Formats: sequence, C-alpha cells, structure tokens
Amino acid sequence: MALPTELQDAQPRTTGFWPQRIGRRLALGFGILVVLMLLVLSQIGLQFRNVSEITRQFAEGDMQRLLRVQQLGIQTEGVGTPLVRLMNTTREQRIPEYAEIDARSKTIDNILESLADDLKDSGQEETLIRLKKSWADYQAAYIATAEAVEAEDREAATKALNELFTPALSAMLHESNVLLQRERERIQSQLDDAQVLFREATLWATALSILVVVLAAWLAWRTTGSVVTPLRALESAARDIAQGNYASRVPTTGTTEIDRVGGALNTMAETVAQREEQIVRLAYEDALTGLPNRTALLQPMQTPVIAPNTVALLDLARLKVVNETLGYATGDTLIRQLGQRTAAVFSAAALAQQIGPDPTVARLSGGTFAAAFCAPTRAEAQALHAALKAAMSEVVQCSGHKVDMDVSIGYADSASTATPLPVGTLLRNAEVALHTAKRTAQGHAWHSEAQEAARLDHLSLVTDLRRAVAESQLQMWLQPKFSLATGKAVGAEALVRWQHLSRGFVSPAEFVPFAEQTGYITLVTDWMLREALRTLVRWAPLQPHLTIAVNVSTRDLQDAGFAVRVGQLLQASGVEPKRLRLEITESGLMEDPHKSIALLHTLRDLGTPLSIDDFGTGYSSLAYLQKLPVSELKIDRAFIDKIDTAPGSQKLVKAMIEMGHGMDLMVTAEGVETEAERATIAALGCDVMQGYLASKPLYGAALQNWFDGLPPA
Repeated sequence: MALPTELQDAQPRTTGFWPQRIGRRLALGFGILVVLMLLVLSQIGLQFRNVSEITRQFAEGDMQRLLRVQQLGIQTEGVGTPLVRLMNTTREQRIPEYAEIDARSKTIDNILESLADDLKDSGQEETLIRLKKSWADYQAAYIATAEAVEAEDREAATKALNELFTPALSAMLHESNVLLQRERERIQSQLDDAQVLFREATLWATALSILVVVLAAWLAWRTTGSVVTPLRALESAARDIAQGNYASRVPTTGTTEIDRVGGALNTMAETVAQREEQIVRLAYEDALTGLPNRTALLQPMQTPVIAPNTVALLDLARLKVVNETLGYATGDTLIRQLGQRTAAVFSAAALAQQIGPDPTVARLSGGTFAAAFCAPTRAEAQALHAALKAAMSEVVQCSGHKVDMDVSIGYADSASTATPLPVGTLLRNAEVALHTAKRTAQGHAWHSEAQEAARLDHLSLVTDLRRAVAESQLQMWLQPKFSLATGKAVGAEALVRWQHLSRGFVSPAEFVPFAEQTGYITLVTDWMLREALRTLVRWAPLQPHLTIAVNVSTRDLQDAGFAVRVGQLLQASGVEPKRLRLEITESGLMEDPHKSIALLHTLRDLGTPLSIDDFGTGYSSLAYLQKLPVSELKIDRAFIDKIDTAPGSQKLVKAMIEMGHGMDLMVTAEGVETEAERATIAALGCDVMQGYLASKPLYGAALQNWFDGLPPA
C-alpha cells in the first residue's frame, strides 16, 4: 500500500553511502568518528596492557631469575674460601667452616632447583644440566677433600683440592657465568621486543589519530558542502523572489531538509506570483463588471495604435433609490447591464470601423462608467450616442422587477486642440459635461469652454460663499403667504439672495446647487435660520401669529446634528417653535428616506411645523407622505400655471388638495400670478396662496412697509 505524501517525505532516503537527511549525515559522520576513536583507544589500551605485562614479567620473573643466577655465581665463588680455611685450622675451628659450607651448598641447591622450574629456553636448560653436573663434581671433590682433611692427610687434601675441587669449582663458575650471560641476553631480547611493540603501538595510535583527523575533516567538508551550497541556492532564490523574479526555482540537492525548504520556497514563489497577478488584476479591473477600472483607464497605454481623442462619461440615475427599494443585488444587476451594454456598443462600433480600434470601457465608481475611444469627427460620436441610447432603452429584469435604465452622458473631445488631450483631462471635461447634462435634464451634453468657464466661476463663488456668510453679504428676502379664505397674511417664505461685493447680485440658481454639492449649503441654512428668528422676534409684539418658512437642503436632512442646532437656535432666540416653519423638498426626502423621516420626527418633536415644498415633482412622495410628520403641502407652480384654462391640471390639483385635507394638512399653492389662477385654486379648496399676484419677495424698506401696512392682530 502506498504511503501518503507526507509520510513518503518523512522516510529516510539515501544515495549510495551518503544519506539525504542532514541529521543522518551528521549521525553517520559522528558515528564513524566515535568508532575510530574507540579503535584508537582500544589499540593503545591493548599495547599498554602488553607493555605492562612485559614489565610485570620482567619484574616478577626475569629480574628475579637474573638475581638468582647472579646469586648462584656469588655463592659458587664463595664456597671455595671456607674449604681452603679448613685445611689450615684445628678440628675445633672447622665446625663453623663446615656450617658455612653447608649453608652455601644448601643455597646453591635451592637456586638450582628453582632455576630448573623457571628456565625459558633450551640453551639455558642445557647450561643448567652442565651446571648441575659440575655441582655434583664439586660436591664429590668437597667430600674427598673434607675426608682427607679430617684424616689429617694434608697431602691428600691438597691433591684433592687441586685436582678435584678446583677444576669442579672452575667448571661450575664457568657454567654459572654462561647461564648468567644467557639470562642477560634473553632479558635484553625481551626488552628489545618490548621497545618494538611500543613503537608499533605508537605508530598504530598515530596512524589511527591521523585517520580520525582526516576523516573528520572530510566529513566536515562533505557535510558543510551539502548544507552551505544548498543554503546559498536558497538564499539566491529568496532574493529572486524578493525582487519579483518568481520564475526562479530552487534545484534539488539530494538533502531532504534543504529540498523541503526549497520546495516550500518554490511553492511560495508560485503562490506569490499568483497572488500578485490577482492583486495586479484587482488593481486594474473592476470586480463587479470585469471591466477596467479608473486606474486602468488612466494608465498610460503601451504603444497605442491610435490614441483616444474622445471620452464619454455615463452615469446611472436613481441607483441609490434602487438599492434602498429593491436591494443591492438589483443595483448590481443594473450596473453590470450598463457595463455590458456600453462595452457591446463600443465593440460593435469598433468592428464597424465607425471609431478607432481598441476602445476602453471602464467602471469608475457606483453606476458611473467611462469610455475612451478615437472618433474621426464629432458626427461619429453623435451616431454612437444614438446607439448607446437605444441600448439603454431596453428594460432590465431584476428579481421579478422591471427597471428602466436612466443614463446621463457627458462627452469631451480634443476638437479644439491640435493634439489629443490626455485621458485624464478628457475625463475631467466629460465630468463637467455630465453635470451640465444632469442640470439641464437633456440626457447628454458636450464639453465646451463656456462650461469650463462657468464651472470655474461657480468654484470661485463657492470659495467666496464662506466669507459671504461670515461678513453678512447674504440677504433674506420674504415672500408673503395669504389665506384664500380671509385674504389675511399668514406668514412668509424666506428666500436667500447674495449681493456679492464685486459681482453684484448673484442668483441662487448659480450658487445654491454648487453649495449643496460642496456642503457649504449648511452654512447658508444656519444663517437663514438665525435671520428668520431675529425677524420673528421683531414681529412678535405686533404680529405674533405670523410664521416664516426656511428651506432645508438635502445636506441638512442627512445631518444628524441639524435638529440639535435648530433646537439651540430656538432656545437662544426665545421664539415659539410653531412660528418657525421648515420646508423640505420632495427630491431631498428621496435621497435617504429613512434617515430623513427620522430627522423630521425629531424636528416635529421640537414643535416646529414642517412643509413639503414643490409637491408633485418627486418620485415617491405618495408612498412616504403618510409617514411624514408634516403639516403643510405646497403645490408646485408647474401645476398652478394657467390652471384656469387647464381642466386636467384642475383635476390633479383638486386630488392633491383633497388628499392633503384628508391627512389634516394645510395646502398652499405656489406661483399664483393671475386673478383667474387665484379664483380657480380657491374654488378647488386650496387654503393658502403665494405668488406675484399677492406680493413679490420683499426686502429692506419694502418689507417694512408691507409689515407696517398689516392690520393689527
């Protein structure tokens, strides 16, 4: 059965004698060194043991035997002296001499007996045999001499001494010396053998030590080489990976651990390469649509065939409302459809050679797309716009809902320049044109120098607006509102005007939209609230029932702190909250209905009445109207204009009035300019009117004169 990969990797593998694992290599090397060291030590121990044994034998055997042989010679030499003395002493004096001769004889017998058991070679044994024979001759000569001495036969004693004793003693001394010489030679031979053995042991120990050192050096070199060289390869591969060269691979080395690390580095390089490729793709590709993103669009093109000279900027309207109403999945479907249809139109145009090759369609953000392409003339781009409009006209099916694609398009080209403008510049110009298309509700617009000048002019105005608020360059004009039933004034709507120090009068239509976009509109709203409250304080003694309505911007409705500021201003002024009316546009409510409705309830809790301004011009007011804590409905002038001659408008306005009354709301008609219009809306049941027929917006002395002319409350 095959092992798992992990276990296969864990199995020891060898290449001949040399293992692949570093641990096993080290173990093998150190094992060999240990074995060799043990051999060296055992050899040295063995030789020392041999030398010790030789020394012991020399001390206990050879040296003792040598001493006995020497003692034999001494005793032999000394045995003749007492015998000579016997021949010259009296009988009484011979007794000690006999005792000495007997003692020496006994010693010689003992020595000969011990040597007979301890001699080591045949030459010594033959010498000992001759020595024993001489000793026997000596003893016989001694007895003969002693008997002649005791017989007082001096001549016979002398003759026995000279003819028998002396030759026997000389022969015995000779053999004793021979034996001593042989023993010395044998000991010297053994000493020579011991020295040879010691030299051999020394050579063995030296040779083995050299072998250990050489083997240790070889093992160190081999092990180091098998680790250091692969580690250098690993280091080189790691540096390549760090420098972005992910194609570099670590070769196999035959070392398991190094190969594992190398395999891990190779895997890491592949993984990092894949991830970097994915990161690069994500950096230049939109994840939702798969189209290029803004970064890719603005990236300098590598050797473009034809540089783009036109940019179209497309923006999907009401995307936020779709997301909040039908869900983000529906919004994503719309975005993908817009991207696919746009890309299809430009691809078809490129194939038909209506525009240059390789147009780029990119998603910038949200429902905004850009297309960079080369159009021979603006006429081809206009034809392309017709194809785009036709592609967007088809309804999108999203989760069971049919959704229209309302797209605004801004175009910019290089028609007024000698060379094509950079894509970034064209994109900015197309954005200016897109804002123009949205503001004029034409659906599309081309960038022009006039737009650029107007945009710069507006930007300058917005920059001056902060100073205008701080230095009170703004003016609050009031347009009175009258009851249709009594004809009396019930209040006024506050309208902002700007008297610029250098430009003169600046229309709200010029600076309010840009102030809304930049967020400066909140400064204007706060200023208008303070001015309205100061006016209400002045009116309070004579006309305490009059109200002033201040318009609230979309930005204010998204500001959670707006209600807090209104409450603080009311408390600081001392004005009754019911005298300050806040007007909210229908379109502003629809930007974020949930947040706006929550804010309106907070304002209503302060006691401030709320009005719906420009009613009927939005998208979904009817769905949210019942949820709004409002007290007034203001019908837009578009429905009041020439209502006396428009039966359809009369029916629609009557339905609005009845709906408002059914919800206990006061209904106000805006933009009433003729008596016929006033009479018609009065007949339809409208409560309040506002327009040029009753009064134009007033300021300064004209406003004071109107106020002074009001009847006492």
